[in-house]
Amino acid sequence: MTSPDPLPARADGGSTIAGNQPSGPLAGYADWPAFLAATAPHRPGDERGDALARVLGARRPVADDVRVDRTWSRDGVDGSELSWQLPYGPRTRAWLLRPAGIRSPLPGLLALHCHGGVRSVGAEQLVETDRPAHPTAARLRRDIYDGRAPANDLARAGFAVLAHDTFSWGSRAFDLSRPTPRLAEHIAAREALWRERDESPSSDDRFDAISTLHEDSLAKAAGMLGTSLAGAVASDDLAALDVLAALPGVDPERLGTLGLSGGGGRAVLAAALDRRISATVVTCMMATFASLVPAEIDTHSWLLHSPGIRSVGDLPELARPRDGQELLVQYGEHDPLFPVKGMRAAHDALAGATGYTGSFHEAGHVSSASMQDEALAFLRARLGA
Repeated sequence: MTSPDPLPARADGGSTIAGNQPSGPLAGYADWPAFLAATAPHRPGDERGDALARVLGARRPVADDVRVDRTWSRDGVDGSELSWQLPYGPRTRAWLLRPAGIRSPLPGLLALHCHGGVRSVGAEQLVETDRPAHPTAARLRRDIYDGRAPANDLARAGFAVLAHDTFSWGSRAFDLSRPTPRLAEHIAAREALWRERDESPSSDDRFDAISTLHEDSLAKAAGMLGTSLAGAVASDDLAALDVLAALPGVDPERLGTLGLSGGGGRAVLAAALDRRISATVVTCMMATFASLVPAEIDTHSWLLHSPGIRSVGDLPELARPRDGQELLVQYGEHDPLFPVKGMRAAHDALAGATGYTGSFHEAGHVSSASMQDEALAFLRARLGA
């Protein structure tokens, strides 16, 4: 067996050697604390949205220097790889997909990637380009998206689809090449476990595992800086929504969002924080908080278990559509991450809400082909694609 290197690989797969001194738990984001100190939480302009933004510490950063880095056309889709710079951290990489040859304004969709227990990739799990897929993205597509690239299918159906790496994922990952002593101890324990199991994980698998260990320190730092992991992710998502709405060929009056698992939770927050989102699809990410605590505390990450969020409302309350919004929630009857009673209770809490549709599927924690087809039909009907 080849013993794994004692230091974690970077998200880009490059060398890990960067000196002997730890660079701190916020490496790659040295400008983040100053940004947070200088900006107030976002104010959506309604009581629930304002309270949610305040509890999460969600900001409204502005994307600067939006570039089209390359384009391609394949299988009925015109694709662009975009990037932009937020006021902190590395550049954001994103993909914009449209039906081939169509230049007239289209409804825009913000496609949100899941947590997945990985951070070596983000939105690439949703997108098929003209290049070979990152191995982790290909695995996620195979295992949880029924082998499909959802963003491509939505583009072929008549949407302009933007899928971006969010805070701490993919291009927005933290630099973990010089871990702090505390993180180094956790890494050493994980290395020992791999050796005991005679496992030689890839550099991407190692980075994913170590990023999971880093999440606790990241969430702690976020709280002390006046935000949260969920709030930082929501801030990136709001910036991406602004990019989408301003793109040529996108109708800013017809915007929607969708996501599976952690992406579904992000979709709930985005719709609650921005009234421009008129159609939302949440897949395998809905239950009452009471059904998750304490039994499922270790099942989910800081992205869901955000400190103080329950003071604003239960998860179905946060997802409840407001005037002009419609919501589809897809539940997996065999989802191992959410108790069935909690899902049923959430459905019952939402059942009387105007604009809500709930559907239960013979599925686990996945976005199956039939679920994707249902989501596409819902979005086409609501947004006029």
